[in-house]
Amino acid sequence: MDGFSTTLLVAGVLAILVLFAGTKVVPQGFNFTIERFGRYTRTLKPGLNLIVPFIDRVGRKLNMMEQVLDVPHQEVITRDNATVTANGVTFYQVLDAAAAAYEVSQLEHAVLNLTMTNIRTVMGSMDLDELLSNRDEINHRLLHVVDAAVSPWGLKITRIEIKDIDPPKDLVEAMGRQMKAEREKRAAILEAEGRRQSAILQAEGAKQAQVLEAEGRREAAFRDAEARERSAEAEAKATTMVSEAIAKGDVQAINYFVANNYIQALESIAKSPNQKLLMLPVEASNVIGALGGIAEIAKETFGGDAPKRSSSRPPSSGQ
Repeated sequence: MDGFSTTLLVAGVLAILVLFAGTKVVPQGFNFTIERFGRYTRTLKPGLNLIVPFIDRVGRKLNMMEQVLDVPHQEVITRDNATVTANGVTFYQVLDAAAAAYEVSQLEHAVLNLTMTNIRTVMGSMDLDELLSNRDEINHRLLHVVDAAVSPWGLKITRIEIKDIDPPKDLVEAMGRQMKAEREKRAAILEAEGRRQSAILQAEGAKQAQVLEAEGRREAAFRDAEARERSAEAEAKATTMVSEAIAKGDVQAINYFVANNYIQALESIAKSPNQKLLMLPVEASNVIGALGGIAEIAKETFGGDAPKRSSSRPPSSGQ
């Protein structure tokens, strides 16, 4: 190989080395920072990028995807001096690769310590009962405080979740007894309320029954009075008709009136349930005559023998 060929080969190798050194491929989800003589110059985005060979170099490789950081257990003293143990998780994302690379050292360690400190601050400002029942509020306050603190580092805290809050064993036992007593109290109140409602319903039912019974008696009394009134009217009308007939000289009307009263009296006596022996007055024979009068009236009414009726009527004093 002559000298020219050797120079050409060396130039080709140098060209390949320069091309390789000046080409950087950044994977998706990452950003690379470029430093020139130790000073940050720019950030490479995902894809194929060109830099000045042997002058520029990759400084930091930042993961731009959302990441999770476990927060270990730590003791927290609440406002009412109860000691609890709490842990959680923190989700964060790098938004500015340069700030995350050069504004803070040991990024994850800084985020972890900042989160733990604020957990003690936020939870320590609350009572134990408030701490156990307002976990969403704790997460919200932690997110607001920690996100504001890491903003200069080019980070975004997307979520902070408290996983476990463990009170001391003796405190858990006391809480269990308190919960049991509270449930027993609520059960006793519900039973008393049930008995009260039952008594009220029974009283209302009895009241309604008495009202209905009184209305029934009033309706029955009204109908009885109406029946007696109708009966009296009918009796008065019948008496008037008989009186008019007597005034006209119809003796059979008198016989009918007397006989009808006799029959009703005998019917009442005969219907008595304890009546074993029926005693008739001597005048009972007059009933037969009254029955004869009734027969005469019936014949007149239904077209009987008129001349025969006239012969049986006593002569009128006016004739």
